[in-house]
Amino acid sequence: MNRQSTFEDLEVYQVAREFRKAMYRLARQLPEIDKFGLVSQVRRAALSLTNNIAEGHGRFHYLDQIKFTLQSRGSLEELIDDLNACHDEQYVATEQIASLKAEGWRVRQLIDGYIRYLRQQKNAPSTVEETPPSYNDSLGLEDDSRFTI
Repeated sequence: MNRQSTFEDLEVYQVAREFRKAMYRLARQLPEIDKFGLVSQVRRAALSLTNNIAEGHGRFHYLDQIKFTLQSRGSLEELIDDLNACHDEQYVATEQIASLKAEGWRVRQLIDGYIRYLRQQKNAPSTVEETPPSYNDSLGLEDDSRFTI
């Protein structure tokens, strides 16, 4: 049986997820005074980074997939700027900022590669199959027709 992939199988999602976790850890380090400012912004942008990759993958039209992936890239750029704000305010050590920025730029490379891939697929003479992926494997369930959509 040919197992269809989910957004969780995408390398770009996996690396972006790890970056999101790192940014959440950073947000926990920020001062309480910035709880409703920078902390909130970092958390929203980090979640948007992975949410948009997931939502785009759930769309069956390549242009929609590209649109959501571009939104994800925009959220990543916001996070890079948030790192600059952390540096400017001296909230976090320069070395930690540099490490997180390097991780962020790695995510950017993967997002750009994924966008290129989607654009190539958009131009390929094929149809998009609208068969939902099987989540039984990730749930550890036996293949059961009750779970077929």
